[in-house]
Amino acid sequence: MASNQVITNGLGAESLRSPLSVLRYWGPVFLYAGVIFLASSMSSPPESVSSFLGETSDKVLHLGEYGLLGALAYRACRHGAGAWVADHAVIVAVAGCALYGLSDEIHQLFVPLRQGDPLDLVADSIGATLGAWTWRLLHRRAVQSPL
Repeated sequence: MASNQVITNGLGAESLRSPLSVLRYWGPVFLYAGVIFLASSMSSPPESVSSFLGETSDKVLHLGEYGLLGALAYRACRHGAGAWVADHAVIVAVAGCALYGLSDEIHQLFVPLRQGDPLDLVADSIGATLGAWTWRLLHRRAVQSPL
C-alpha cells in the first residue's frame, strides 16, 4: 500500500476527525445540555427566573432554551460529524433535541415540586427547529456572501 493512501471505514475521509475537532463542535452541545439538566433538577427556580416567568409564559423560556440547543446541535452535526449527518443536519439536530427534551420532561417527573408537561416538549421541539434553521440560514448567508 502506498504511504499516501488513507484508510477509511467507508464513510469517507471527512469522517476521520481529530478528538479536538469533535470536542470543538460537540463540547458546547453537551455542556449546554448539562446546564439544562441542572436547571431542571432544581425544585424551585431562582428568584430572577421566577420573576421573569411571572411576566411571561414558561413556553417562551423553553423556546429560547431549546432554540440555542438546536443551533448548537445543528453546528455540531454540520461540522463535527460524518457526511450523512452533515447532509441531514437540521433533521438530526431537531430529532436529537426533541429526544433530549422528552428525557428532560421525564426527568422532571422525579424532581420534587416539578412536573413533566407535554406542552413544554412541544415548545422545546419548536425552539430546536427554529434554532437549527436559523443557524443553517446564517451559515448559508455567511458562505455565500463575498467578503
